[in-house]
Formats: sequence, C-alpha cells, structure tokens
Amino acid sequence: MTDDVWRYLFLAAAALLAGACNSVAGGGTLLTFPALTAVVTGDVANATSTIALLPGSAAGAWGYRREVRTRKRTVLLLLGPSIIGGLLGSLLVVWYPKQFETLIPWLILTAAVLFLVQPVVSKLLKRKKPADPPVHSRWSTAGVVVFQFFVALYGGYFGAGIGILMLAALGVLAVGDIHQMNGVKTVLATSINAASVVVFLATPGIIRWNYAAVMAVAAIAGGYLGARTARKLPPTYVRNAVIVIAFGLAGYYFWKQITGNT
Repeated sequence: MTDDVWRYLFLAAAALLAGACNSVAGGGTLLTFPALTAVVTGDVANATSTIALLPGSAAGAWGYRREVRTRKRTVLLLLGPSIIGGLLGSLLVVWYPKQFETLIPWLILTAAVLFLVQPVVSKLLKRKKPADPPVHSRWSTAGVVVFQFFVALYGGYFGAGIGILMLAALGVLAVGDIHQMNGVKTVLATSINAASVVVFLATPGIIRWNYAAVMAVAAIAGGYLGARTARKLPPTYVRNAVIVIAFGLAGYYFWKQITGNT
C-alpha cells in the first residue's frame, strides 16, 4: 500500500475509536487530534478534528431530545454564551496558530486531568437531589452563565473535557437528574462545536476535507459500535484507557518541545 492509503487508514482507525469512546465515556478528541497532528499542523488538526466529530456530536444531542425538552429554559439560558465563547475560542486558533502549537501539551494535559477527576464530579452530582423546577439565586445563575462562556471559549479553542466542566456547572443549578444534565450538556457542546465550525469554514485552508470526510464516516461507525457494546464494556475501562493515552501524549508533546523535535 502507498503512504497515502496507510495515512487514511491510520486516521480512520483513530476516528473509529474516537466515535466509540464518545458514545461510551467521552474523550474522542484526545484520539483524533493527536492523530491529525502527525500529518498536519496543530491548527489544521484542530479544525479538521472538530469537523469530523461534529456529526456524531449532533446525533448525540438528537438522542437526548426527550430529556432536553424538560430543560428548555436552561438550554436557552446557556446557548448564547456557548455560541459566543465557541466563536471566540476558534478565532483565537485561527489568529494565533503558533501560540496554539505551543499550548498543545498543556491543552492535552488539562483534558487528561479533567477526565481523571470526572468520577468524583459524577458521584457528587448523583448524590445531589435535583430541583424540579430548578431553584437557584440570581448570583448563582449569573456565575454559571459566565462560567459557561469560559468553558465554551476553551471548547472552541480545543474542546476535550468540556463535558465534565459543564456537568459541574449544571449541578450548581440543580438541573434535573444526571440524564437531563447529560442532555443539556450534549446540546451545548454541539452548539460550541458548530460555532467553531462556522469560523473554520470561513478560514481558507484550515480544514483538510479529504481527512475530515473519511474520519467523519469512521467516527459515526465508531459511535454506533460503541453504543452497541456499551452494555458489555464498563465505561470506566474506556475512560481509564483514554486517560492513560492522554497523559502519555501530553508527555510526548512536552518532550518534543523540550528537545526541539518536530
């Protein structure tokens, strides 16, 4: 096989695993983004990865439509800061690509830490009794709106790990049970990614469509397979594997920066 064929197979395999991970435990970006950086620059990898994973994210949001209907007010409250933050975050990638390259190890390390603390946050949220309708003060609401803007800013800039941040904020607002919070989180994450896609579509040359198309198909297939096997494979195993990979990748990118290897 030619090098091009192996490259496509490598990227498709990464996207397939990413789609499966997203449907079971999350963390797909931590597989697609590093795979793409092996063949393109960091900013192009970020944009292409976002495009490739958006269909799967949108499908997930559609899957939670029943839960989201019961929390329309929360979605509408946080939709604005999600879109604005996503736009600004992706614009920073476009405007300052060299700085983005420098921050790659830190971004991956941040995502790894977020996934590491995810079980603790999830346990706290399950213990918290939901309010129906949610009861909260103006200050807590304003704080969550501002927090969501910065989550979206990070999400537009890189994105891995935004789910756990949003779940923590939704827990403060006592937004229903864990399934309803997951529904709201998924819709908001999709809006952040969609806002980023708008910026990337308007930026010539930042998306490798040949890679994005192959990876999108593979990610959708991975999401379907992941959903089919989720009942048999505990999500903890998948999440732990993603965490190990993420810390390993962070160490690798730090090593590259320190030694000056490209």
